[in-house]
Amino acid sequence: SDSRLKVIIEGPSGVRYTYNISPGADYATFPLSDDSGKYIVGIYKQKGSTTKYALQLSKTISVKLDDEFAPFLRPNQYVNYTENSETVKLAASLTKDCKTDIDKISAVYNYVISHLTYDYAKASTVQSGYLSDVDAILKSGKGICYDYAAVMTAMLRSQGIPTKLVVGYTGQLYHAWINVYTDSDGWVDGVIYFDGQNWKLMDPTFASSNNSSDSIMQYIGDSGNYTAKYLY
Repeated sequence: SDSRLKVIIEGPSGVRYTYNISPGADYATFPLSDDSGKYIVGIYKQKGSTTKYALQLSKTISVKLDDEFAPFLRPNQYVNYTENSETVKLAASLTKDCKTDIDKISAVYNYVISHLTYDYAKASTVQSGYLSDVDAILKSGKGICYDYAAVMTAMLRSQGIPTKLVVGYTGQLYHAWINVYTDSDGWVDGVIYFDGQNWKLMDPTFASSNNSSDSIMQYIGDSGNYTAKYLY
């Protein structure tokens, strides 16, 4: 279709995820990030040149994931990469001497925050539906908070570390953070997070706050500071 199309997916949590389908695309990938359960998938078509969309097809499916980590180990629209992506090659290079997943997380984080700068011009003009090109972001050396998160998530997933790109709010501020899974600690929430001004890395010892600043650990430890909206 030459018309704009949207896919809206509602999973067991009741959160509705809206995705655009680019005209002429061969396929599109949408993560079932609500785990196993009932999903409602709707396809909507733009009505002429208006901002309204009409339902074209709706399907309710029952999902049983063979691998609960699959949605957070593979690429999708919001974390888009292939095995040939420069981002993936760089991640392999950065982590080749790392002994543990925690070492890999630290290596990726340190590289990204030291090689990317915040793009204020882009932040003030970015349009709804924007999708990050992780290779282009690394090449340009700048991006908005979502670009930072997408690059780090792509790198970690490519290294076999289940990673959730989380979008939500802290208070009234737009907020992003990254949850990772390690065999030793399970899901660690907010291991890399954006506090509205800067990206921060939770102390990689996870189980102990002895080596972390009191203010950072107090902030991360208070779940009331986080309102997760979407998982990508």
